Amino acid sequence: MENNKIPYDIFSQVELRVGKVLAAEKVPETDRLLKLSVDLGESEPRQIISGISEYFPNLENLIGKKCVFVANLAPREIKGLTSNGMILAATAETGDFTLIVPEKDVPPGTKLR
Repeated sequence: MENNKIPYDIFSQVELRVGKVLAAEKVPETDRLLKLSVDLGESEPRQIISGISEYFPNLENLIGKKCVFVANLAPREIKGLTSNGMILAATAETGDFTLIVPEKDVPPGTKLR
């Protein structure tokens, strides 16, 4: 893969979906990790572990937020917890942080195209 470019057929395998954060809590004995319960339009919420704690000192600001998630990422063990996806975010060189959120209110599980 030249210059970090991936073929389209590889990228097209990534499933991006809108999810709604139902609950958030700090992962004990860590500085950055949060355990999120996320509605991705499935029969049960998913647990997603993310290193965004420093940006959300008040976890209530995350509850109910709709964000974009990678839905088909293989499960990964992080600090003894299974993460079943990834929340998408951006951090500018200035340190400004933002979650990637849909422009309009769409239901959890909506796929990005």
